[in-house]
Amino acid sequence: MVDLGGLNPQQREAVQTINGPVLILAGAGTGKTRVITCRIAHMIHRGIPPGQILGVTFTNKAAREMLERVNQLLRGARRSSTAHEGSEKADRPTLSTFHSLCVRILRQYIDRLGYKRNFVIYDESDQLGAIRKILSRISVKGEKADPAEVLGLLSRHRNASPQGKSFDNPNVTALAEHVRKHYESALRASNAVDFDDLILLTLKLFREHPDVLDACRRRFRYVMVDEYQDTNAAQFELVHALTREHRNFCVVGDDDQSIYGWRGAEIANLLDLEKHYPEVKIIKLEQNYRSTNTILTAANAVIKNNARRRLKKLWSSHGQGEKILLSVHENEEEEGRAVADAIECDRMVRRIPWRDQAVLFRTNIQARPLETALRQANIRYRLVGGQSFFDRREIKDFLAYLKVVFNPHDDVSLLRIANVPARGLSEVTMERLLAASQERKSSVYTAMRHTDVQARFAARTQESIRDFLELLEENHALLQHEGAVDLSLWAERLLAGVDYYGELRRSEKNPETAENRVRNLKDIVATMDRMPPAPHPLERLEAFLEELALDRDRETDDQNESDAVTLITMHSCKGLEFPHVQIVGIEDGLLPHSRSKTEGTLDEERRLFYVAITRARKTLKLSYCAGRKKYGQLAPCHPSPFLQELPADLVESSEDQGRRPVPGNEGKSLFASMRAALET
Repeated sequence: MVDLGGLNPQQREAVQTINGPVLILAGAGTGKTRVITCRIAHMIHRGIPPGQILGVTFTNKAAREMLERVNQLLRGARRSSTAHEGSEKADRPTLSTFHSLCVRILRQYIDRLGYKRNFVIYDESDQLGAIRKILSRISVKGEKADPAEVLGLLSRHRNASPQGKSFDNPNVTALAEHVRKHYESALRASNAVDFDDLILLTLKLFREHPDVLDACRRRFRYVMVDEYQDTNAAQFELVHALTREHRNFCVVGDDDQSIYGWRGAEIANLLDLEKHYPEVKIIKLEQNYRSTNTILTAANAVIKNNARRRLKKLWSSHGQGEKILLSVHENEEEEGRAVADAIECDRMVRRIPWRDQAVLFRTNIQARPLETALRQANIRYRLVGGQSFFDRREIKDFLAYLKVVFNPHDDVSLLRIANVPARGLSEVTMERLLAASQERKSSVYTAMRHTDVQARFAARTQESIRDFLELLEENHALLQHEGAVDLSLWAERLLAGVDYYGELRRSEKNPETAENRVRNLKDIVATMDRMPPAPHPLERLEAFLEELALDRDRETDDQNESDAVTLITMHSCKGLEFPHVQIVGIEDGLLPHSRSKTEGTLDEERRLFYVAITRARKTLKLSYCAGRKKYGQLAPCHPSPFLQELPADLVESSEDQGRRPVPGNEGKSLFASMRAALET
């Protein structure tokens, strides 16, 4: 018999309710995975054939882990079970993603739709290739459309419910409908399907061939769906088709954690379940096994402000716990240093390792000042679900320019930026120059300066080579004079002189992305004059490049270290938990995001804050800035309205606590100085 002794009464009820439609409202940290696996094992032990059980989740990893946990439970129960040995392999439940399930069905029946069973599945690069060919044949009001944007738009259009297929811009809707016809024809001609097709074609198969649907219903007599709040219209229709007759349908989810509306998830699938299954039994899991009651009470207080939700109230047996610490900072650099200070204070005073700490933020661009502060404090970290600030194209280009001005014989850096922005030094030209440098056993820069090498090229290319050499030599000369040269001002002039900002705006189809890249550059340029004073500008530039190089080397050395702080966006943190959490940038315009007011997604932004709060197990720190830099200028910020929803008695304010530099240690954080003293 499957041991249910460790379950609380609500969990046990969810496990033992087998027949009919069931909605398990599983709040954050309430043990839903254990309930799902125990429920499947209990069903099998009760005599339901494993082959009739279907469990659907959103990742292959989650499906594999569930199957392994079910098998472990069954192995423990077999000591007193009459189930024959080997049944685990011969007949086991189907635990898969939506897409894996549909592949199985289509491999068996897709010939009914005119496809061959050996169809290929297009990945994103294949899809983009098909979209590019289509866009090359059609015009979109004289503008060149971005294939990736069109593909995302097309996916939303194909998966949306009928009432959601029209977008705010009628031209966008018309484009989606026009491209869809060509795109689907192109895939069909290649006997190919994409990931959206896997579900859409399965639905088409069910509608046009009722015998196939009937066979699938007989096969899967008991259906469970995890993370139900994240399903889109097509996924809902698929599940509804399979369960409409036998109605043995169990969904597990939490409307308060529905944060993926921007990629098609429809929270109404969970909120309006009674419209399709009036007899549904609702079981609430509210006992949280993760957090303190202070954290949970704060989360409950925030989320109750969403009017359209299913009522639930998380609680814990872990005690009240520490108060939530709220701090305000002058700007994002100060906020980053405060984060680093708090992490090091906890490590030295409370013996909390780096791996137990996480920093959460709303947008990827917020990672930059955090990375900078952690690097300066020699704190190891890992950035989850995003690109490191120093790996971004614009940052690598900028640093390559600095390296070449400092040392023009740096071939790698020179080859990177020789034609960025385009200046007539094509890849073919640079390959020939590289070959010439190899012949002469010299740097590319040295080869470029030789008139006999220049003579190998056409007149226009020769002029481009000379102009590039002049650019490098003039900027190097500016830094050769001793005195107070403003490095950041010099760098801005360099970027303006090559029109690099213009290059970013021209090369990015999305204006917001382009402006974010411009902002990244201006932010790093602004840090150049924070280097320790040196008599020679070239020495200051050398120190700046050296510090960044050492940071990169340290990051490479520490990649395999398990003891590291986690930097992660709020969207990426769902499903995770950390003993100690800091949430930064809780400002109006970031959280809730500025787009939420026009797009009507304020409730989803509040759910995102709720998800972030409930990642914390023991302590929670919140912060916001009074100002944040935009294009090098400090713009005023206002605290998020969500902060006003927190109970005042649970929040403790921290005014400049541990954030000011120690006299004589300007440029170093308080706890960086403390650590240096302690480790000496």
